[in-house]
Amino acid sequence: MFWVIYMLLIIIIAIISIAGMFFCIFKLPTLKIGDITIDTFYLPPLIGAIIIFLLPSFDKNEFFSICFSNSSLNPLKILVLFICISILSIALDQTGFFSYIASIFINKYKASQIKLFVVLYILISFLTIFTSNDIVILTFTPFILYFSKRGNINPIPYLVMEFVAANTYSMILPIGNPTNIYLTSIFEIDFLAYVSKMILPALLCGIISFICVYLLFQKELKKKISIFDMEISKINNKPLCIIAFIHLALTTILLAISNYINIEMWIICLAFALSISIILIVYSIVKHNSFYIMSTIKRVPYSLIPFILSMFTIIMALDSFNIFDYIYNCINNINIAYLQKLTYLISSVLACNIINNIPMTLAYGSILSNTNNLSFVYITIIGSNIGAILTPVGALAGIMWLRILKINDINYSFKSFVKNGMIITFSIILVLMLIIIII
Repeated sequence: MFWVIYMLLIIIIAIISIAGMFFCIFKLPTLKIGDITIDTFYLPPLIGAIIIFLLPSFDKNEFFSICFSNSSLNPLKILVLFICISILSIALDQTGFFSYIASIFINKYKASQIKLFVVLYILISFLTIFTSNDIVILTFTPFILYFSKRGNINPIPYLVMEFVAANTYSMILPIGNPTNIYLTSIFEIDFLAYVSKMILPALLCGIISFICVYLLFQKELKKKISIFDMEISKINNKPLCIIAFIHLALTTILLAISNYINIEMWIICLAFALSISIILIVYSIVKHNSFYIMSTIKRVPYSLIPFILSMFTIIMALDSFNIFDYIYNCINNINIAYLQKLTYLISSVLACNIINNIPMTLAYGSILSNTNNLSFVYITIIGSNIGAILTPVGALAGIMWLRILKINDINYSFKSFVKNGMIITFSIILVLMLIIIII
C-alpha cells in the first residue's frame, strides 16, 4: 500500500513540476532580483526534485553514486560537455565572427529575396553543424530583424527558415543539441559512427523542411526588396577571433577521434573551454578590457544545470517504479521492427511537445536503457531535434525565440507557429518513414 502511495506521490510531483515549468515559461519567464535577472523555467522542477530528494524512500546513495561515478550515465559529465561547447561557441561569437559572416552574405545577395533566403539558409545550416542551434538563433535573429526593416520586407519567412534550419542540422553532430549529447553519452556512441548514421537523415530533414518553408512563404519571397546599404560588421578582435576559431575547430576534430585516442569527450571539451577562458582572462588583465571574458561568462546557459539535474532526479524517482521498463516492453512487444522504429520517432516528437525535449530525452534514456538496438537511440535523437519545430513547447530554444520576437514587436503567434510547425514536421516524418528502415 505504501509503495502505491509513494508512486502516486512521485507521479503527481512530476506532473506539477512540468506544469509549473510551462506556467513560468508563458506567464513569468524571468524574475528580477535587484540587478540580476534569472530564468524561471527550471524553478518548479528544482522544487519538485528537492521534495523528492528529501523523501525517506528516495535512494540518495544511488543518486550520488551515479553523479560521481565514472560511468556514461553521469549527468555531471554530460553537463560539463554541453556547457564547455557553449563557452567555445559563445567566445567565438563575442569576437563578432558570426555577425561579420552574416553581414557579408546579406550585402552580397540583398537585391533578391529568394537568393538571400537560399544563401542565408545555407550559411545558418553550416554554422549550426559546428556550433549549436541556440547560438545560431541568438546571433542571426537580430540580423534578420535589422535587414528586414531596412529592406522593407516581411521578416517571418527568414525567421522561420532560421529556426527550422537550426533545429534540423543540429542533429548532424553529437554536440549540436543537448539532447544529442545526452543520448550519445549514455549509450557511448562513437563520434564518427554517429555522424555516419545521422548525416543522411539530417540532410533529408533539412532539404524537406527547406522546401516546406519556401512553399509556405513563396509569395512573400517573390516581393521586391528595397535596396539598402548595410554596414559590414567588423570582427572586434582578430587575434582572439582566430584563437577562438582554432579552439572550436580543434575541439571538433578531437571529438571526432576521441574514441581512437582514448580520451572522453567531456575531458576534451573541458580542456579547450578552460584554455580559451584562461586566454580571455589574461587578455582582460593585459589590455584592461574585460568585455570578452565577462560577455562570454554572462551568456553561458547556466539555467540548464539545475534544470537537467532536477529532471534527472525526477526521472530517476519514476524509474524506481519500473515505469520506463513498462513503456519499453510495450514498444518491444510490437513484433515488426519497422513499426518499433516508427513508434519511437512519432512518440518522441509528440513527447517533446508535452514535456519539452530535454525531459523527454532523459525519460527515453531510461526507456532505452534495456535495448541493444542503437537504431532506436538514433531515431529518438531525430525526434528530439525535429520535435522542436512542431510547437514552441518542443524545446527551450523555441520559447526563447518567440520571446525575442515579442520583444521586437514581431507578430508571430503561437497558433501560427503550430500551423506551420505541423506542416513542416509531418512532412519530415513522412520522408523519414521511407528511410528509418536503414537507420
